[in-house]
Amino acid sequence: MKILCQLLSVLLIALILIAAGVPHTALIISPDALDSLPADTLPIASPDSMDAPIHYKAKDSIVMQIPKKRILLYGSGDTKYKETNITAERISFDQENGMVEATKVNDTAGKAIGRPVMTDNGQSFESDTMQFNITTRKAKIYNTRSVYGEGFITSQQSKRMPDNTIFGFKNTFTTCDLDTPHFQFRARKIKVIPDKLVISGPANLEIEGIPTPLFIPFAIFPITQGQRSGILPPQYVVNQQKGIGLENGGYYLGLGDNFDLTTRIDLYSYGSWGIKASPTYRKRYKYNGGFNFDFANTRFGDPEVKSEFSTSKDFRVTWNHSMDSKARPGVNFGAAVNFGTSSYNKYNVFDYNTRVNNNIGSSITFSKTWQGKPYNLTMGLNHSQNLSTRDVSISFPDATFTVNTIYPFQPKEMVGAPKWYEKIGISYNTILRNQANFKDSLFGKQAMFDAMQTGMQHNIPISFSIPVFKTFTLSPGINYTEYWYTKKLIRKWDPNKKNLGSDTAGGAIDTTYIPGFYSARDISASMSLSTAMYGMYTFNKNSKIKAIRHVMRPTMSVSYRPDLSSQYYHELQYNKEGDKQMVSDFDGAIIGVPSPGAFGGINFGLDNNLEMKVFSKKDTTGRHEKKIKLLDGFGINGSYNLVADSFKLSTFSLYARTNLFDKLNISASGNLDPYQVDARGRRLDKYVWQQGKISLGRLTNASVSLSTSFQSKDAKSKEKEQKIDSLENVQGADAAFAAQQRQLQMVRNNPGEYVDFDIPWRIDLSYSLSYTNTIIPDSGGVVKRITQYVSFNGDFSLTPKWKIGLNSGFDFTNMQIAYTNMYISRDLHDFNLSINLIPFGTYRQFSFTISAKASILKDLRLNRSRQFYDQ
Repeated sequence: MKILCQLLSVLLIALILIAAGVPHTALIISPDALDSLPADTLPIASPDSMDAPIHYKAKDSIVMQIPKKRILLYGSGDTKYKETNITAERISFDQENGMVEATKVNDTAGKAIGRPVMTDNGQSFESDTMQFNITTRKAKIYNTRSVYGEGFITSQQSKRMPDNTIFGFKNTFTTCDLDTPHFQFRARKIKVIPDKLVISGPANLEIEGIPTPLFIPFAIFPITQGQRSGILPPQYVVNQQKGIGLENGGYYLGLGDNFDLTTRIDLYSYGSWGIKASPTYRKRYKYNGGFNFDFANTRFGDPEVKSEFSTSKDFRVTWNHSMDSKARPGVNFGAAVNFGTSSYNKYNVFDYNTRVNNNIGSSITFSKTWQGKPYNLTMGLNHSQNLSTRDVSISFPDATFTVNTIYPFQPKEMVGAPKWYEKIGISYNTILRNQANFKDSLFGKQAMFDAMQTGMQHNIPISFSIPVFKTFTLSPGINYTEYWYTKKLIRKWDPNKKNLGSDTAGGAIDTTYIPGFYSARDISASMSLSTAMYGMYTFNKNSKIKAIRHVMRPTMSVSYRPDLSSQYYHELQYNKEGDKQMVSDFDGAIIGVPSPGAFGGINFGLDNNLEMKVFSKKDTTGRHEKKIKLLDGFGINGSYNLVADSFKLSTFSLYARTNLFDKLNISASGNLDPYQVDARGRRLDKYVWQQGKISLGRLTNASVSLSTSFQSKDAKSKEKEQKIDSLENVQGADAAFAAQQRQLQMVRNNPGEYVDFDIPWRIDLSYSLSYTNTIIPDSGGVVKRITQYVSFNGDFSLTPKWKIGLNSGFDFTNMQIAYTNMYISRDLHDFNLSINLIPFGTYRQFSFTISAKASILKDLRLNRSRQFYDQ
């Protein structure tokens, strides 16, 4: 009787819930509540077989079949046991064997609805029919579709084991998110180890549902996030110089969160080879960096013909290091090293940005700022290298120590307006240089160390400024500079010495270096006056141009510098005709040389700024005005030496810069020599305008550069910014930076494979013009040289899925097309198709590549490349 009453109570509760019109009925049955009831009288599993409650609900109805010990859920059934959740249109639970079975149904139109979905520990399975045993935690699933990271797996049948391992029968694997994928791998058997690997037996690639001849004996697809070690497959190329080759094959070795190592090898049929090692390191919130060690052995000609056979052994070393600014406040260490043989790029690099740049450089710096004190220290190593001329310059150690301006007469607590002497400031700056200039073939040899120069410069400026006449600023100052040298240059004309390249003695300059300690000094006193003047021109009310404003900032200073370095200057004969010029014993010194003679004169300059206000509907302030800069700055500088015997007026320095409409950047500069020259090119102490010409002087050099960039709007720019932010938050700033650098290098090497289809078109243009008018006194010749170069790069979309791009330029000096790279890209949804072409020049290349988009299949690529080299 007691058992019957309890049973009726349970049924009564269910009837009350249904009568109340609650569509989603939920029952929570706990094993603790069943201890007093016989297990065989209720449609649930026995308390001994469960260690957690079972939660279940349904939208339509719940049917309890007490004699069969079964519960049936109809209409959006939902069952949850521990971490396992099953939803389906129909669910049945059998107490006898602890089996949960979920199925779909067809609506009146024959369309399947309520497909079973099983979620367990972050894994999701969608199928037609699903069976799950609560006791053993095993499951059998029919016609399932699962998602693992970027991959989608469908299986005709699959078994899920208690450790969450999946065994599948008659399966497909793809990264295409469409219901009918563009491509897939079909395998009879697979095994899925959650959060680790998908392993399959023999698999066949299908494209658009059509089997291809491509079979693989096995496949391993990693589905973990983060660092993974593995083989890096090579790509097939054909190089006219090196033969058939396999490039960039190697191995990636993950050594934890702080280190990894990538090794790659290039092999070619003609005997050339190359090896690359790229270790990287990082420590979150501290530092990150990486090395690249590249060595290449390139063979030319036939080894059987020794006269035509040669080899080129080249290397390149790069190192990048950056330090988090919060790691040690006031201390920073950074490195950007790029060093190697001049012929490395010639035979081993083909990307556009590297080929058009013949200059490489390196910089390693350490800096320290003392908190609360005016001291700053910077130390470093600097390197520059011209790959065309093979000139190398290395500076190490290179140090600068600075004491910021201090005001010795200023009280600790200011009261009222400061007095003039309280504004006197003094600072100190010292520079240490140790530099060698040599050809790259002399690296590490004694000649490189013989070319080393060392010098040190000390500078102590004393200055202050006071306002005068309301709108002017008066700035007196004293500046003392001292130079220390370790070598002295002695040059004399030797009439019996042979000129370079001549077999007869016609005379030449004989040069001798004398080591030792030498010093020179310079001191000057100055007083400058500056102000700003404004002019405004206003237009009528109906004009779209409201006003034009002109700002002039004239400066004038009087300075005096005595001649303290005359002992280090002398006249040098430089040709057999007896012509002479004034030279210094320290010409070419890396810390500079004091100017010869005394100076007592005037320095002057004028800077201008031009702006315009126009009518603008976009202005929301109510004034409907917009400010446009016509000229950011343009002006002239010069000086006049009152105590000089001749050539009192200096050359004029001109400059101009602007950014029109925030699109067109323009900069220009030049120098004018106000003195006349004779037939042999020697300067005369006569001004150009004394010949009756209306001119400030002869243009000795000038340069003009223009650049602009245009592109259409990116519809997904905000989404991309959010993606980058999320990447940095997940991986950390250091890892994100390292990944960004690797991605940037891949973009440079394969521009056609990394195009942004969200930007319909983009174009970048730049133009540079330089002019030099050099006079060679010893020959009387005048050398005028004009160089012009225009570069352009951009791309545009023929359709939303087709894009054409071009990087090129034109050299007007040599009247030839510069290094050119053309590419065509096609978005194939799951794949990228790219065609890269370098059609002109010594280095020509053609490549055809199809590569998968998904990072899990980044090594799935078909590449066909041909490279041609003309010596």
